[in-house]
Amino acid sequence: MDCEPLSLLVHKRAGVFNKRIALQYRDYGKSEWVGVSWEEFSSFVMKCAWAMAVNGVAVQENVGVFSQNKPELLYVNFAAYANRAVIVPFYATSSPKQVEYMLKDAGIKVMFVGEQYQYDTMMSIAGECPDVELVVIFDKAVKRKDDDKLSVYFDDYLSMPVTERDKELVNERMHSAKEEDVIDILYTSGTTGEPKGVLLCQYNYTNAFINHDQRLPEVGPGDVSMDFLPLTHIFERAWTYYCFHRGVKVCVNLKPTDIQMTIKEIRPTLMCSVPRFWEKVYNGVLEKISETKGIKKRLMLDAIRVGRIHNLNYLRTGKTPPLGIRLKYRFYDRFIYSLLKRTVGIENGKFFPTAGAAIPEKVFEFARAVGIKIIAGYGLTESTATVSFTELEHYDIRSVGKIMPNLEVKIGDNDEILLRGKTITPGYYNKPEANEAAFTPDGWFRTGDAGRIEGDILYIKDRLKDLFKTSNGKYIAPQALETSLVIDPFIDQIAIFADKRKYVSALVVPEYKAVEKYAAEHGIEYADMKDLLSKKEIYDMFKERIDGLQQPFAHFEQIKRFTLMPEPFSLDKGELTNTLKIRRSVLNKHYADIINKMYEE
Repeated sequence: MDCEPLSLLVHKRAGVFNKRIALQYRDYGKSEWVGVSWEEFSSFVMKCAWAMAVNGVAVQENVGVFSQNKPELLYVNFAAYANRAVIVPFYATSSPKQVEYMLKDAGIKVMFVGEQYQYDTMMSIAGECPDVELVVIFDKAVKRKDDDKLSVYFDDYLSMPVTERDKELVNERMHSAKEEDVIDILYTSGTTGEPKGVLLCQYNYTNAFINHDQRLPEVGPGDVSMDFLPLTHIFERAWTYYCFHRGVKVCVNLKPTDIQMTIKEIRPTLMCSVPRFWEKVYNGVLEKISETKGIKKRLMLDAIRVGRIHNLNYLRTGKTPPLGIRLKYRFYDRFIYSLLKRTVGIENGKFFPTAGAAIPEKVFEFARAVGIKIIAGYGLTESTATVSFTELEHYDIRSVGKIMPNLEVKIGDNDEILLRGKTITPGYYNKPEANEAAFTPDGWFRTGDAGRIEGDILYIKDRLKDLFKTSNGKYIAPQALETSLVIDPFIDQIAIFADKRKYVSALVVPEYKAVEKYAAEHGIEYADMKDLLSKKEIYDMFKERIDGLQQPFAHFEQIKRFTLMPEPFSLDKGELTNTLKIRRSVLNKHYADIINKMYEE
């Protein structure tokens, strides 16, 4: 398909697909999914675009959107693009302090908010942000403050009187969009320091579409994609826009916590996710196997074994499996693999991209063994998402796949991955010093990730900024060990510490329900979670599991001491980014006493 600018994309597709469903979302009042046709999608976008023109939104003006995933969010995004304006998305969970910083940094005048939390957060800082002239509320159920003279509901916003001149102005802007136009400013949540606004231009998206067309020709109008990750995240954002480019039906999951229900209602062919989703699927299967006995358990274990041989040992390497393995695989595919996929809601799955963090090899192997076509990838906000991803066949599990076409990748000093191409950001908003540090003199973008390249296959080592140097002079990559340990069904979160220390320590957030179940099965009495985690039997159980999982690592890389945490790391306290990555520097401050105690003799 042609790569139209985002200002025209929805309307061009509406001209092709007309009354076909473009979007779906769940109406919780009726417990049913509501469809929005391409024609309706185009109409909503145009009404919103006209309202923006009436409202005085200028070309290349920054417009804020502070909302969870909603169809209205997409209407606003494409309405802004129609006006050649710039969208600045905010994570729905952003704190008042984060919102205030971004509003001021981007000079936002018009802000769209989703539900009550976003409205309340916005109004709590409105007095500190005098540039904001209008707040538009998506959800009609939001209760406005009595003295609020700043906001209107979205429906009322779309109902503003529009002149023919306003419509002509939008039409002129839509058709005069330039490849150099800034489309989005995406603020990185940042594990260290203040957020930086990544500039993405029309040419970044155009070239991302072209590159993906070459790698994913099978994606098309017959597909259904579930929007699960926040649309603020470049991974979901770029993927969703690509789906619109290909005519894919997009189903918007309104509540992240409901994904296990909504995925079964939609049964998508495509869905982006972070590794944690698949880790939970993997742990769920292991738990089911552990609870099963007799021949049924033996069949389940043998099914995974046969799947590994069939898909990983043979098909992955381009070989034909032996007849006996092929016959057993067909049997298990009919009676076990298909049942597992139906239970999760992914039996129609064509493939499932996953990125945002390293996926544990055991999880990847398991998924591919049972026929779940996970695609592991690597990318950044600054690269308009995808730098590389694994093929459906002929891939190396340890890699992050084949480098995208039309993108230059090389390894620089300290094994740093460097990028150059038309999907790479031109820089950061209002950050000249950050821009100077981010690019080499000859224009290569510094990713901050260490890696290696074999042919056109990319391998990741670790984040250079995260490398620890112990007091003994040994270098340790914490994410590799964290990724290996978090697959354990008893571990929910883990943070490793070792910088300038004698050895490696860890803060471990358990899966509390799993620990409670273990205590019940072993007759361990306790008053509360803190009391339970202080029990020697629980500590010893965790030590045995951790020691088993970290055996592949060098002795100096292994955890020597750990503390079980009675409460999870918190987004509200700034211990996690909006994409749920740990902020190690914040944890270091918040739990300094606990960490220091692990180094006492």
